[in-house]
Amino acid sequence: MAPRIFIDGEHGTTGLQIRQRMAGRTDVELLSIPEAERRNAALREELLNSADVAILCLPDDASREAVALLGGNNRTKVIDTSTAHRVDPAWAYGFAEMDKAQGAKIAASGRVANPGCYPTGAIALLRPLRAAGLIAETYPVSVNAVSGYTGGGKQMIAQIEDATRPDHLAAPHFLYGLDLHHKHLPEMRTYGLLKAEPLFAPSVGRFPQGMIVQVPLRIEETGAGAETIHAALADHYAGQDVVTVVSLAEAKGLKRIDPTELADTDRMKLFVFASPDGRLVNLVALLDNLGKGASGAAVQNLDLMLKG
Repeated sequence: MAPRIFIDGEHGTTGLQIRQRMAGRTDVELLSIPEAERRNAALREELLNSADVAILCLPDDASREAVALLGGNNRTKVIDTSTAHRVDPAWAYGFAEMDKAQGAKIAASGRVANPGCYPTGAIALLRPLRAAGLIAETYPVSVNAVSGYTGGGKQMIAQIEDATRPDHLAAPHFLYGLDLHHKHLPEMRTYGLLKAEPLFAPSVGRFPQGMIVQVPLRIEETGAGAETIHAALADHYAGQDVVTVVSLAEAKGLKRIDPTELADTDRMKLFVFASPDGRLVNLVALLDNLGKGASGAAVQNLDLMLKG
């Protein structure tokens, strides 16, 4: 019998993308709740408890409620795409390439917390350098990023795409999180192996999917040059086909990076750029905010858990 998969919240942006990625698969059976019945608590509880894997595409409180509905049911495995459990040590963090052992941890776990899109890029850049001892846990990390507007969910999508709405967002690009207190900061600190949360400046561009995450570094404060940093990243991500570390020569020849380059893919590219005098380095992650940054990662984690 094929494993039964229930996407709780399948009508939201992330849930729809997961369902699209799984369309046509014959190795799993997708359980579904009609949109008109999405508030039917009894039906939802029944589907959650009958699934082999439940993928939660819900706000934080609703995700916690869904987990509570499972009670003592440890047979149903859970992938949570919200922020509710991302730094909970009882949950495996669903970034399979984070280190060499993470894929096995995900496969063996019954509870997996899918990463946030911004943290996926930031941790991908920071974790290898911390693991190699190239930056200290006390380094004053800054993270600057721009995401496609689909990361804001259905409401933001409607605000940007529907010019007739009174709350229409017409700006081509805007900053948010201006109070410097963002829900993704705890996982950046925890899995970036940092002592303090980074200074994080997120923004949204007027494009549906795509993302650029930047981590600038001063060499006089890290003691490691661009070549050493690049070598650490390349070694960390060797032997897998999701994260690509672009060569220094290729990066040096680039004039610009398009945030939409990896839209509709589940991959990620990492770049190391250096100033002519070598004193400054800018680390850049390029990904799809709905791909490796959300739904693509969820399906990757699902496949690891099914094999485990």
